[in-house]
Amino acid sequence: MKRYLYFIFCLGLLIFWSSCRKDFEFSPSTGSLEFSKDTVYLDTVFTNIGSSTYNLKVYNRSNTDIVIPTLRLSQGQNSMYRLNVDGISGSGPQQGKEFENIEILAKDSMFIFIETTIDIQTLAALQTQFLYTDAIEFDAGENFQKVELVTLVKDAVFIFPQRFIDGTTGETIIETLTFDIDDDGIDDETTIQGRFLTDAELTFTNEKPYVIYGYAAVNDTKTLTIDAGARVHFHANSGLLVTSGGSLNVNGLPSIDPDLLEGEVIFEGDRLEPNFAHVPGQWQTIWLFNGSTNNTINHATIKNGTVGILSDGNQNDASKLVVTNSQIYNSSNFGILGRGTSINGENIVINNSGQSSFAGTYGGSYNFVHSTFANYWNNSFRQFPSVLLNNFLIDADNTTFTNPLDEANFTNCIIYGNDNPELLLDKDSNDTFNFKFTNCLIKFDDPNSNFTGDQYDFGNIALYENSIFNLDPEFLDPQNNKLQIHNGSSADNAGIIFGNLTSDILNTPRGSTPDLGAYESIVFED
Repeated sequence: MKRYLYFIFCLGLLIFWSSCRKDFEFSPSTGSLEFSKDTVYLDTVFTNIGSSTYNLKVYNRSNTDIVIPTLRLSQGQNSMYRLNVDGISGSGPQQGKEFENIEILAKDSMFIFIETTIDIQTLAALQTQFLYTDAIEFDAGENFQKVELVTLVKDAVFIFPQRFIDGTTGETIIETLTFDIDDDGIDDETTIQGRFLTDAELTFTNEKPYVIYGYAAVNDTKTLTIDAGARVHFHANSGLLVTSGGSLNVNGLPSIDPDLLEGEVIFEGDRLEPNFAHVPGQWQTIWLFNGSTNNTINHATIKNGTVGILSDGNQNDASKLVVTNSQIYNSSNFGILGRGTSINGENIVINNSGQSSFAGTYGGSYNFVHSTFANYWNNSFRQFPSVLLNNFLIDADNTTFTNPLDEANFTNCIIYGNDNPELLLDKDSNDTFNFKFTNCLIKFDDPNSNFTGDQYDFGNIALYENSIFNLDPEFLDPQNNKLQIHNGSSADNAGIIFGNLTSDILNTPRGSTPDLGAYESIVFED
């Protein structure tokens, strides 16, 4: 009996206490919600195939239970996103678009789950774009808050190697390239994942982006032509490869809008979220194998690779690689790496390279005019300077092989960066080492005389004609790849008329006394 009375007493206290609580008295939201992300990025989706489910956490940090009067997608019932809010599917003709009176307890949170299914055929405005965007809106008026939604729409031309299932092991095998690597007339098996482009794929247009998995390869006697305005995206460990007898022609044009770069051909990774906009090493390289010829690159932007351009062999072939009006940024190793090859360049800008912006190694033949070789790599340690030249290689057995550096001519160029020195001439005296810097601005300060050899005789006008040293060109914003110089810079009016182009990289006509580097000087705005 006592237990029964005690139970009745406790139950009464519980009911009384509960009746006095105000837990269920919700106040309107005051616009002070906090979110786990300010933008939700959904991975690339196939047209008409649903995405994975992503989540957003919404926090009520206040001491008050609140109610959110409205929660909706900005595009409402027309949105291609759909939401689930803590298990609630919403109201309206299509569920998952609009919600009313969503409650969150004090010091509590809730989850919003986000999915999308996009029919690219309904998005005429996105024919040449990747991004589909919307936003989740919380409340309205002065209490309005929102979280952006971004989806990479997979409306592109996809190039990828075939996959096979091994009948014995069940292992997935990815197609690899087979071609003549050493010019002995025999095809060699490689471990390079990829495939050769078919004849129908040998022109990249600007109608849709191209997304490459593995290496897209150009075969003997074939030419890959890339039209102005084309966009080429590479997955991790991917790139372009031009084999012996093949060619690459990148036919970009000057852009009217320097932000849109509508005429440029752009090579970059396939991660288009803003957080990846400047991340180096997202893909491999544009690789011009020994024997490839007539390779031209004009008005291209190459960014966020491991090596922007890798050119091998054919140092006696002046048509091996001609690069004009092009930019290479954020390469985790080299901007351009030449290995016993021939490269001719004019109006080139290279910056932010993990090693050298330009390296002409194992000899070769190099001619650059009005080019800016800068390196403002943001890591505390960088092993190599902006420009490196040598005429040898050392193999795994520590054996040295030499090859003549037939020529390395730099005219009206800037070689600068955030390290010192920014030029290294690493000569093996057993072979030819020819070079000349004419009207160049070079960062090279050697107060302790650590660099010896006649290649560092800066007073020798046969090697360093009218070149200037250690004067800051005062770039606009080199950490962010803005390498323009201002009126009055030490590079202003310091050049000579030389080369094939009469305009700078932005198509600005050069004066009778041109400036050094790829840009004619401008007036910097405060």
